[in-house]
Amino acid sequence: MTDTTLLSLLLGLLEGVTEFIPVSSTGHILLAGHFLGFHSAGKTFEVVIQLGAVLAIFGVYFTKIATTIRDLPSDPHARHFAGSVLLAFLPAVLVGVLAHDYIKQVLFESPRLIAVMLILGGAVLLIVDRLPLSARHHDAERFSLPMALAIGVIQCLAMIPGVSRSGATIVGALALGADKRAAAEFSFFLSMPTMAGAFAYDLFKNRDVLDMSALGEIAIGFVAAFVAALVVVRWLLGYVSRHGYALFGWWRIIVGTGALVALNW
Repeated sequence: MTDTTLLSLLLGLLEGVTEFIPVSSTGHILLAGHFLGFHSAGKTFEVVIQLGAVLAIFGVYFTKIATTIRDLPSDPHARHFAGSVLLAFLPAVLVGVLAHDYIKQVLFESPRLIAVMLILGGAVLLIVDRLPLSARHHDAERFSLPMALAIGVIQCLAMIPGVSRSGATIVGALALGADKRAAAEFSFFLSMPTMAGAFAYDLFKNRDVLDMSALGEIAIGFVAAFVAALVVVRWLLGYVSRHGYALFGWWRIIVGTGALVALNW
């Protein structure tokens, strides 16, 4: 196994493990790439392997997704659920298209910013996890449309690497009255159009700088991300229902602090 193959495997596993927990997979991948000297043209590797995680969540919820699509013409509940996810997705489309170049060329190239956002996001998770929030919403499929839109607006904070897409949506849902399990599950549902859209748009924007010789590395990272994400998704809902999000808050603070120390060494 070559060094490049091993690095692709490790980064793919890191992506899969961190994508759906509120610790910022993008922040972890970018920091790991910075310290390990890994670079891909247009950050294509980092974006494409996220599709492996998308397929994992799609696989876990395949029956639910297929049933919802089948029932759209006849079931108001199915239409409400699909509409709430699509409505929550729209703010990310608008911000992602308008700010894409700045995000990729400036924010993605700022490891200190990523480390700081990891620490701040960790502190927010610890605070929210301890607040005596009153859970009024226990079913992610029945969030109101205004609540879904608000979660979608909050998700846009995750355009800043280190914030965490899942972290932003989970904290937003908790603050709006969702219980811990429902908050995580809505984050899962919203991740599918958001990450698939980001993948397609980023691939289009970087079509002129794609390095076809790196397809092998991308394939390894993709498969590793898929397998790791599949395991994490099945584990996460049960864990947060029992233990909350404090573990991930401390994880973020430790990683962010370690990165800042290493950057200033």
